[in-house]
Amino acid sequence: MEKTGKFIRNIPHSEICNIVDLVEYREGRVESRTLAQGKNLSVTIFSFDKGEEISAHSSPGDALVQILDGEAEITIGQEKFRLKAGQMIVMPAGIPHALYAVERFKMLLVVVFQP
Repeated sequence: MEKTGKFIRNIPHSEICNIVDLVEYREGRVESRTLAQGKNLSVTIFSFDKGEEISAHSSPGDALVQILDGEAEITIGQEKFRLKAGQMIVMPAGIPHALYAVERFKMLLVVVFQP
């Protein structure tokens, strides 16, 4: 059998899984699980307990946030957005952004960097 590289990690391959079960809520914490990390792409799942946040910062890549569960407030530049499960938003490269857990929430973060 030919050995292949694993570009996606920390989840089972060739098995059905529920994305919201891949990272647990922890009291007073932000938890994460990296699924892919490379020069041009990063894919991570996060859980935020209510009231937890990631303060304003910028990224050299466009960051797509997909809310999987709960409710988040996302600030991009000076504008605030409220997102709930099923909604997504792009945080453009080079623009400061922040995330705050209005309620505990889980999200999928995909960051695409310039090749």
